[in-house]
Amino acid sequence: MTHHTPSTQSTLEGRLERITFFNPENHYTIAVLKPHQSQNPVTVVGFMAALRPGEALKITGTWEIHPRFGQQFKVSSYATVLPDASEDIRKYLEAGIIKGIGPATAQRLVNRFGPDTLDIIAQHPQKLCEVDGIGKAKAAVIAKAWNDHHVIDSLMQFLQTIGLKSAFCAKIIKAYGRDAKAIIQTNPYRLAHDIAGISFFMADAVAKKLGVAETEPERIQACVRHLIAQSVKDGHMFVSLERLHELSQQLFNITPDAAAAAVSAMVASEELVLEAAGEDNSAAIFLKTLHLAETGLAARLKALLSVPVPPIDIDAENILHAVQKKLTIKLSAEQLKALEAILSHRAVVITGGPGTGKTTLIRSVNAIFETLSKQVLLAAPTGRAARRLSEITRREAWTIHKALGYNFETGHFDRHPDNPLEADALIVDEASMVDTLLMFHLLRAMPLTAHLVLVGDIFQLPPVGPGNVLADIIASAKIPVYYLNQIFRQSQESPIIMNAHRVRQGNPLNLTTLTDLAAVSEFCFLEEHHPQKVVDAIVELSTRIIPQRFSLDPFSDIQVLSPMHKGAAGIINLNQVLQKVLNPNPAGLENMGSTFRPGDKVMHLKNNYQKDVFNGDIGVITAMDRKNGLLSVDYDGRSVPYEITEMDELTLAYAISVHKSQGSEYPAVIVPLTTQHFPLLQRNLLYTAMTRGEKVVVLVGSTKALQLAMANDKPRRRLSRLVDRLRDR
Repeated sequence: MTHHTPSTQSTLEGRLERITFFNPENHYTIAVLKPHQSQNPVTVVGFMAALRPGEALKITGTWEIHPRFGQQFKVSSYATVLPDASEDIRKYLEAGIIKGIGPATAQRLVNRFGPDTLDIIAQHPQKLCEVDGIGKAKAAVIAKAWNDHHVIDSLMQFLQTIGLKSAFCAKIIKAYGRDAKAIIQTNPYRLAHDIAGISFFMADAVAKKLGVAETEPERIQACVRHLIAQSVKDGHMFVSLERLHELSQQLFNITPDAAAAAVSAMVASEELVLEAAGEDNSAAIFLKTLHLAETGLAARLKALLSVPVPPIDIDAENILHAVQKKLTIKLSAEQLKALEAILSHRAVVITGGPGTGKTTLIRSVNAIFETLSKQVLLAAPTGRAARRLSEITRREAWTIHKALGYNFETGHFDRHPDNPLEADALIVDEASMVDTLLMFHLLRAMPLTAHLVLVGDIFQLPPVGPGNVLADIIASAKIPVYYLNQIFRQSQESPIIMNAHRVRQGNPLNLTTLTDLAAVSEFCFLEEHHPQKVVDAIVELSTRIIPQRFSLDPFSDIQVLSPMHKGAAGIINLNQVLQKVLNPNPAGLENMGSTFRPGDKVMHLKNNYQKDVFNGDIGVITAMDRKNGLLSVDYDGRSVPYEITEMDELTLAYAISVHKSQGSEYPAVIVPLTTQHFPLLQRNLLYTAMTRGEKVVVLVGSTKALQLAMANDKPRRRLSRLVDRLRDR
């Protein structure tokens, strides 16, 4: 066999001999091609659709050596080559590629239409009735078989002509069906919104290939929409008009006048809201939904605060007695003061660092309201945070989405002002994680006669979604805020908690710097300057040293938290390295560059209400059907199925981002800190990562990176006008 140089683009032409594997979910194919100019068959692999043995193909791709199957040709693009000579057309049809045409019918068709046979089938199927033995019914069957066979093939060719990889074909077909080509031609910008993996810039390139001019209003509005979406993704409630003009010109060559015209049209169609300049000296552009959420949240909070609280017949001494009787715990003066305030105010914020008694206070609030025969609703933003809240209170706790009865079919919540939550008190834990949109829906569904208790640590990272509600509410000074500062004795014995408070206050850490990995302690720093050595150390720590030293399971008890995705010590590379060591199972399913294997630790990436799985949930792959592209993930004892087209909702979770870890705690946490992470090295990120560890926290990296994180206490301010709205400015 001839051996070819890997990675060099080549073109093969030949006839398809057989298909050895085909996944109908994503069109991944393994087939054998007989090249025209060679006697040696070639194994071809890639995303190809609607192929049948006997078809002629022209394939472009690269040669590669598979460790198990040897040399094969990896397809990057392909085209079916239809025959144009009568005899070749007869052979093509005889191969049984088109349902309803056998050898005899193929001969009669070619005898009647000659080299025009395939064009007649595709474009003028009514003429097939001119052939003996073919009536209207059979002509319709042949025409449908031709269309079914070629619609996907046609879409594949179309995607290649507009510059999209054929790997996207299955997702596009699933999203748009048989009308995919027409939909893309009508509005190519939909691709970025509807199809995972297609960026806005890819969609813009497609639009240009389809003839959409740079100055067309359709394109300019799509660019404006993208820039606002990016701003929201960065956590902002709005983008300033000035900044929008600047980015439009810089990224898309759109003049300020053209951008302003697009914004005006989108305001007129009620997609956007343009607010006059505020204290930030610039006009603000909001998505209509976010503007409604921010103004509605402010109005709802003010309405809540306007409702008087009836006096409660229980004094401090009775509160202490009731808590002690129910929970056998004694409250500090600080906690008691906060508890009294909760009973005498309509809304209260409780904030404080780890070990300051927030958990005890939540349990105490519960106990007191129960003593007063009040109905308490416990809620948290994530499934993990809700489970933890349920464990500490020994009462049912809900995710906010579940409490509000989110309906995934309509995209609306069942609970709202006309069908409010049934509660005399609403306690929201991990409130710093709740974004503006979700808090708006929660408060509009809450009875105005209920008590609202928001509990959270504002020094943690802000929400993943837009806004910074808890911090804004505190900054407005419109709601009583109680800061828990006293660190309880048992927490004073934890170097993790004590050092977390040092980070919070900007004081130097009190930690052991290791030179020997085996000397790992409860809280320590391993100095490594080279990124690859950081990776090697993390592998040693997570797979051998920490499990042995602290009797922890390397798979379920140890979590690596990285500040960023890229780089040697980033999430992507760490996951691949740790997967090889912790789960070397060779069999797996590949999808868009990721390989999932039975036994892998995975994280779900976006809220999927149909599956009842939420952003940040971590599970284990328990079953896999490679032939049909199916796998099952176990989430705390509940098995959830995924098809291959849904696998973009999963990612490996041996290493995850610090953001994704919020609301969770792990027995041991390992945090890489390198100067490669410079853009994201912030004090609140370090603090959040450290406070995820219950027993062990190991920082691995350079002293310089650690110092950079400690020194950077100016996280980028999120654009929001909630504080002004609460203050009536």
